[in-house]
Amino acid sequence: MKLLYLILTLGLSLVATAQNKISGTVSDKDNKPLSNVIVSIPEIHKETMTSESGNYTLNNLPTGNFKIVFSSIGFTSQTISVVISPQEITQNITLEESITHMDEVIVSTAFNKLQSQNVMKVEHQNVKALQQKGAATLIEGLATIPGVSQVSTGTSIGKPVIRGLSGNRVLVYTQGVRLENQQFGAEHGLGLNDAGVESVEVIKGPASLLYGSDALGGVLYFNPEKFANAGDFKADFSQRLFSNTLGSNTTLGLKTSSEHWKFLVRGSYNSHADYKIGDGDRVTNTRFNETDLKAGIGYNNSNFSSVLRYNFNKLNLGIPEEGIAEQSTSRNILYPKQGVDNHILSLHNTLYFKNSKLDADLGYIFNDRSEFEDSNVPVLHMKLKTFNYDVKYYLPKLGKIETIVGVQGMNQTNTNFGEELLIPDALTNDFGIFGTANYEWKSNVIQAGLRFDNRNVTTENHGTVGEEGYFQSIDKSFDSFNASLGYKTDLAKNFTMRLNIASGFRAPNLAELTSNGVHEGSNRYEIGNANLKNEQNLQTDLNLEYKSSHFELFVNGFYNHINDYIFISPNGNVIDGNNVYDYVQANARLYGGETGIHFHPHPLDWLHLYSSFETVIGEKDNGDHLPLIPANKWNNTFRGEFEVKNWWKEGFAAINIESTLAQNNAGEFETKTDDYTLINLSVGGKIILGKTNFNLNLNANNLFDKAYVSHLSRLKADGIPNIGRNIVFGINFMI
Repeated sequence: MKLLYLILTLGLSLVATAQNKISGTVSDKDNKPLSNVIVSIPEIHKETMTSESGNYTLNNLPTGNFKIVFSSIGFTSQTISVVISPQEITQNITLEESITHMDEVIVSTAFNKLQSQNVMKVEHQNVKALQQKGAATLIEGLATIPGVSQVSTGTSIGKPVIRGLSGNRVLVYTQGVRLENQQFGAEHGLGLNDAGVESVEVIKGPASLLYGSDALGGVLYFNPEKFANAGDFKADFSQRLFSNTLGSNTTLGLKTSSEHWKFLVRGSYNSHADYKIGDGDRVTNTRFNETDLKAGIGYNNSNFSSVLRYNFNKLNLGIPEEGIAEQSTSRNILYPKQGVDNHILSLHNTLYFKNSKLDADLGYIFNDRSEFEDSNVPVLHMKLKTFNYDVKYYLPKLGKIETIVGVQGMNQTNTNFGEELLIPDALTNDFGIFGTANYEWKSNVIQAGLRFDNRNVTTENHGTVGEEGYFQSIDKSFDSFNASLGYKTDLAKNFTMRLNIASGFRAPNLAELTSNGVHEGSNRYEIGNANLKNEQNLQTDLNLEYKSSHFELFVNGFYNHINDYIFISPNGNVIDGNNVYDYVQANARLYGGETGIHFHPHPLDWLHLYSSFETVIGEKDNGDHLPLIPANKWNNTFRGEFEVKNWWKEGFAAINIESTLAQNNAGEFETKTDDYTLINLSVGGKIILGKTNFNLNLNANNLFDKAYVSHLSRLKADGIPNIGRNIVFGINFMI
């Protein structure tokens, strides 16, 4: 808080006497005023909505050249450049009708462009839309995005997979800072709750240029909920119920803003019993309880803005070891179990100059992870403390060239307190420096960048030489240069092409460098390799998109070659009845893509057809298949949108047919997986009863109670199916 006080004091000292202002009216082509149009300046986190008469006003703006975005469902988003000065500016806008999705500003890429202007194809999904699909957890919702899957352990633990890469190869950002929560472990979940998360952006490919190590496979970038607009006070309450797990998710949020100050707080509680499979049995100890608290405070004036956010997440979950044993609907966690406390503190600051700006993101993450076998004394107890920083300077625009230079870094300590050690006490330091430029003319965009990174890992000696649990101290340094080059153009009217070539890297994690013991749940004795080198990849991506009034088509293709891919391999020895495996390296490749359509037939303007297909193949250079490669999937959704008089607005009803093909390309420790098809139904909308209005949705997932096993389920080895039929009821009140 002292740091926040100093920054806010600095900001107050910079307040200008002139209060820059822009206002105007938004209308359609017939000059009819449009209400509820979002008017935003993403660079400075300012946003408002048009009134019933189509009017808008944005006050307290910094001086300089900014892009203003006008967006509304059913209309084509429009972006204009405006030079903001002490003189009041009037800017009227006309929006054209369109059935395509509202164009979104992409925050996870360098220049915060609209998706239509972005050189890289980024998947953007509102969390509200994921919740409408009936997902019980955040990662379950993410797995519905083409190219994204999850490695799951029941319903409580899910790890993201992007085009066949997972674990430390996928980087997660939340509140503008990188999330560190011992994510190398297969039995560790994401550690995030969907309450208070506005949207997610998925970069499917190497993003080391902007994010450094561990972004070799891609990035999940979670955008927190926005503050209320100036002068508003908002409160909301939501409740979701899940039939399969007898689960409940309750959320309450409050937020208010003045012209300069902004506040919000949100609490959530999530509780589930053991999940039930198709034949009615429950999978013992897959139950979990989760408490989540998010809070934020922001301040801005015409020269400076600062946002401080805090997230506390407490997760207690069972570790399913007995399979289908004791049948219970209790939420009391059995042994063995995990307890995870996660604290995320982030501070985002921006200083505005006349023609440039400086962004500084600071983050502190404290992850306290315990594992209990048969008592409340943890046998495994690790505390991970991470401080990271990300400073970017946006140089003055030179003609049509935009340029960013920046530095990033991380200081991380891992300390053990339990009897067992999974990894040793360690200190990790990262430092990276980069530059990137964007050149735009007509419908063409070129973007390029270069980056250098260094990671230093130091560990302590532990244990007795020659015995299990012995860790020899290491002091290793990993360096990497990476580059990216992207090009976007319109090949014809409504037809866009994006071509990107980028390199990425991942330094070996502590488990790969230092392991010496039996890995839980695998019955393998794993031995680390202190001589491992960086994983280094080069990926080529091609995106083709066609959008017209009633038809959309996209085709994404990629080829990803990874030098020194890290994996485990048996060495032929046996220790205490367990086969011994070494961490080794070999070159590998992954390739495939996603394709899909959105058909909106005229004159059936209420009907939408979505269809997508995704595939990925992963193999070593010797032809052996890589593990944890998701099966091919074909997804079809028929969605109708409607209104019933004046009491049911924004209504929708949908049927989803999710067909997962057989996975016959099994990795070394895997078996083949049969195909399966799931049917999911959903219906919902906004209900208006007098002065009361609320959002309602009802889902029936796996409608026919299909017994199936996902190829990426960690319970597959025990023959345990995934979750059966799940009826989900959700309601949200704006208080």
